[in-house]
Amino acid sequence: MDRKLALVTGASAGIGAAMARVLASHGYDVALTARRLDRLEKLADEISLRYGVETLSVAADLSEPEAPGQILDFLTAHGRTVDVLVNNAGYGLPGTYAETRWEAQQAFIQVMMTAPAELAHRVLPGMIHRGFGRIVNVASLAGLLPGSAAHTLYGASKSFLIKFSQSLHLEAEAHGVHVSALCPGFTYSEFHDVNGTRAQISAATPPWLWMGADEVAAAGYEAVEANRAVCVPGAPNKAIAALAKLVPDEWALALFRSQGARFRKM
Repeated sequence: MDRKLALVTGASAGIGAAMARVLASHGYDVALTARRLDRLEKLADEISLRYGVETLSVAADLSEPEAPGQILDFLTAHGRTVDVLVNNAGYGLPGTYAETRWEAQQAFIQVMMTAPAELAHRVLPGMIHRGFGRIVNVASLAGLLPGSAAHTLYGASKSFLIKFSQSLHLEAEAHGVHVSALCPGFTYSEFHDVNGTRAQISAATPPWLWMGADEVAAAGYEAVEANRAVCVPGAPNKAIAALAKLVPDEWALALFRSQGARFRKM
């Protein structure tokens, strides 16, 4: 195929769907993966008709260890290789660490950390060999802030993606491969509906803190094309990230202790 292929995980809604549209608008064929095949196929039809690119849809649950290999085997069977990888799939796991089941935390780690790392590991050698590649790991502003009570591994997993992206950025840039961690703050998507915190978060945050998924996706695309290792979209989020570097950890933890319940479902 003449056109390059972008693989987007968690592509059925939100930032993932927006990233797929942005990539298609720049001439990439797109492979969409998520758990809900019906929504993937609807998005694939929309993108194909609007942008005239090829679309592939593969239903997969990244909490299953074999899923990354199955996704890439599907693409290989269709004669395609991955030129752009967007590790976007993710969710929040409400509750404190002790009151949740280990099996739920284990699945969370698989989706949020292991699967992105495995997908990148599998596609990176081909990108290096071809002298072109783009990897966007969708992290979060939470990965740049101190930890908070409840949703215990969420910030930790996003911090992992940021550090992972920075290391890959340094390792791969000499080979024509750009790697960026995209760190959005509050984003209009299904994320807070899925974990049951929509009403709580909306009541606790002013509208100016929120961004649209399309804005976030556009910022992510621009960042990886410019080969910026970390992208924090939006002026308020940039200010929060900068402030977090200046405030002593003890002060920040005290603030999160007093205010964290407004944003987390315990």
